[in-house]
Amino acid sequence: MFSSVQQGEAKMVKRIYALLEEADAVVHYNGKKFDIPKLNAEFIKFGFSPPATYKQIDLLSVARGQFRFASNKLDFVAQHLGLGAKVQHKGMDLWAECMDGDPLAWKQMERYNKQDVRLLPKLYKKLLPWIVNHPNYALYLDTVRPVCMNCGSSHLQKRGTAKTPTQVYQRYQCNSCGKWMRGKDMLLDKKKRASILSGAN
Repeated sequence: MFSSVQQGEAKMVKRIYALLEEADAVVHYNGKKFDIPKLNAEFIKFGFSPPATYKQIDLLSVARGQFRFASNKLDFVAQHLGLGAKVQHKGMDLWAECMDGDPLAWKQMERYNKQDVRLLPKLYKKLLPWIVNHPNYALYLDTVRPVCMNCGSSHLQKRGTAKTPTQVYQRYQCNSCGKWMRGKDMLLDKKKRASILSGAN
């Protein structure tokens, strides 16, 4: 989907607002600091109330928090991982030409934006098992089978145990995306639990 001020600023803002209203989660790159606050500024300008709450999955935060890439720019990370590249353009000159109504500049801007949107799900899929605090997929599926909390796959493998200071749980790894998880059931019996001490401070 592509929408721009050429089609009417209010219409553009209304369309993105409607999408956010439907969303349980939004995946973006630097969206927490840029895109979402920018959108909120447009929403209040046009008289919209806050959209329904949604989770934010900021892949820039994942890139910075889990890895040490030479650069955290989307173009570099995508190319480094073999996912493709952003469309190259003139920089601020392209923006100025768009604001002057140049139809060729608008075509290039559209190609630039669409390529960003194509790159994002590829990067999301690549980073998926590394994302901490991802919305739990199981809550959105009509199944009682255990599924991966990050990708929703039921192809799980038991891989040892996960230990907290006072308890042991079954550990799993997703065979689809590689995410590590633990079960909710405690494996230690009551007698063993009673023998385990915890810190007093």
